[in-house]
Amino acid sequence: MEKNMENNKKVAIVGLGYVGLPLALLAAEKGYDVIGVEISQKKIAELKDAPITVTDDFSAIKDAAAIIICVPTPVYDTKLPNLEPVVGACRSVAKYLSKGQLVVLESTVNPGVCETVALPILEKESGLKAGVDFYLAHCPERINPGDEKWTVRNIPRVVGALDAAGLKMAAELYRSIIDGEVKEMGSLKEAESVKIVENAFRDVNIAFVNELAMSFSKLGIDVVNVINGSATKPFAFMAHYPGAGVGGHCIPVDPYYLIDYAKQNGFNHEFLALARTVNNGMPKFAVGLAVKELEKLGVDIADTKVTVLGLAYKANIEDCRESPSFEIIEHLEEIGAHVTSYDPYVLDKSTAKTLEDALLGAKVVNHRLPLTKSSKSSLPNIS
Repeated sequence: MEKNMENNKKVAIVGLGYVGLPLALLAAEKGYDVIGVEISQKKIAELKDAPITVTDDFSAIKDAAAIIICVPTPVYDTKLPNLEPVVGACRSVAKYLSKGQLVVLESTVNPGVCETVALPILEKESGLKAGVDFYLAHCPERINPGDEKWTVRNIPRVVGALDAAGLKMAAELYRSIIDGEVKEMGSLKEAESVKIVENAFRDVNIAFVNELAMSFSKLGIDVVNVINGSATKPFAFMAHYPGAGVGGHCIPVDPYYLIDYAKQNGFNHEFLALARTVNNGMPKFAVGLAVKELEKLGVDIADTKVTVLGLAYKANIEDCRESPSFEIIEHLEEIGAHVTSYDPYVLDKSTAKTLEDALLGAKVVNHRLPLTKSSKSSLPNIS
C-alpha cells in the first residue's frame, strides 16, 4: 500500500544540522511523527529531549511516508562539490526504501545530481523503480542563519520531481509543513538550478560593487553614499554593498557548481568566473587598504597589532564556513602584523576572549564598517 500523506503522518529526516533540525521541529509542530536520522552521537545525545525521535538506525525510515535528505554538501579545495555525504545518505536510505515512499533531497547540489547520482543509487540498491515503486523530488534548502524575519517556517520554497505524481506529493508535503508559498518547478534540474541561480545572482552583484569600491577608492568617491543614492530609484535597482570577501556555504560556493556543470556540457561561464575572481581578491585588497592608511600615519604594519573583530561569515552566528576573516588574518601575518581576533560567537577560534583585550593596543581594527573612503584605519565589512 502506498505511504501517502493522507494515511501516514510519519516523516523521516536524514541529517539534523542547521537545515534538517529546524525542518524536523517544524514538522513535529505541524502534527507529523518525525524520525530524525543522525550519525553524530553527540548530536543524538543533545536532542534526547526534542519532540522528535532521534536515532542513528536507518531502518527507522522504512515506515515513513516521506524521507527528506538534509546532509551537507561540502566542497573540495578546488571549490567543486563533494557529494560523498549525499551518496552515503542515498545508499543508507536505499537499503530500507519501500514501495510508495517519497524521497526528497534538500541538500544543495548542481543541476543533474538528482538524476545522475541520487536516482541510480536509490534504484540499484533498493531494487525499486522510481516513478513506479517510489518517488524522487528535490526541494533545495533555503535558510538564512540569524534572520529572525525569514525562517524555515515562512520562506517560500520550490520543488521539482522526476514525475507528476512525485511532484504532487512533494508539494503537498511542504505545503502541510511550511506557511510560505511552494512553487512547483517543471523538472528536477529546474529545482536544482534555482538555488544555484539565487546565489550566483548575489555573488555577481556583490562582485560589481566590490569592483566599484576598488575603483572609487582611487577616485576619491564614497561608494556607500553612491549606492545609497542609487537606491533612491524606486525601480530597477537593488542595493548591494561591498565587503572584504564573501563567506558562508552558499554564495562563494554555488557558482562553482554551475560553472563546472556548464563546462562539462560545453559552455564556459566567463561572467560567473570573473565574479568569483573579484570577490576572492577582496580580503587581500582590504589588507592593502589598512597598510595604506597606516603608511599615511607613518606606521609600518610589520610588528603592529591588528585586531580582526568577527570570525563567522556574518554577524551573530557561529558558522565560519568560507569566512574571509581567516584569509585576512593570513595576509596580515604574511606581512608581519601581530593579529588578534575576537568573535563572541566563535570563542574557540578567537585569540582574545573579551572585546577589551582584543582592542587593547590595536592600531588597526576591523569593526564591520562598509568599504568607504572614510573608513580610515579599519578593514571593511566582512559579513
